[in-house]
Amino acid sequence: MKFKTHIAVTVLLLIIIASGCKGSKTLVSDGQVDSGLKVKQLIKNSINANIDFTTLIARLKIGTAQKGSSQNYTVSLKIEKDKQILITSTPVSIVRALITPTRVAFYNKWDNTYFDGDFDYLSNLLGTDLDFDKVQNMLLGQSLFNLNDDKYQLSANDKSYILEPKKQRDLFELFLFVNPSHFKMDSQEISQPKNKRILHIDYLTYQEVDNKTIPEQTKILAVEDEDELEINLELKSVKLNENIRFPFKIPSGFTKIEL
Repeated sequence: MKFKTHIAVTVLLLIIIASGCKGSKTLVSDGQVDSGLKVKQLIKNSINANIDFTTLIARLKIGTAQKGSSQNYTVSLKIEKDKQILITSTPVSIVRALITPTRVAFYNKWDNTYFDGDFDYLSNLLGTDLDFDKVQNMLLGQSLFNLNDDKYQLSANDKSYILEPKKQRDLFELFLFVNPSHFKMDSQEISQPKNKRILHIDYLTYQEVDNKTIPEQTKILAVEDEDELEINLELKSVKLNENIRFPFKIPSGFTKIEL
């Protein structure tokens, strides 16, 4: 994997780690780790903390840093739950990207190029197998993997419960840090020691909107060998469950990017 700095590629990365709602307030995590809590109950609490909605629209302030270079963007984010995610550069729609359960695509009007493929692209870019459900879970501060699909062991530090599979996978290791107040993720980490790859996501702050707990500020760190990419997100105005459109059509005459 080679990290890219092309604006369209950067924008695609950003959708993996942010979501929000309007009328929000920042949550103060004052929950205490319960040493007597069992794995089964923790998993149940975490699954029950998953939020539901039909559509989401938001603006995200984004900062990226790589090899001493930093950039800042503001993008429009639209999500139709379980169906599609659309992001558009603002205030001018120069770059537009779409993700569905079967498709990853974007185009860039700056250089008249486009990409249209599948999740192999995002998986290679971030160094771990991804699909739409995993991306959506990461967006919402939920476990990347279905917690009912494995057996976990439980430990804790001074602020989070720590879940890890009783038997780690051959290709990667998974660590989940669960918040004791609202049982969403504090952090998620996928490590591939043999390939020297790490994908680490920190949910720095959460917000509560209509009794729903969602990420507010998020930081992602993707590392491979000596390459490191950091992305920081800050939520702007967001609305839930509105009737919104998801226009996406690659303009004719654009040149396809082979990645």
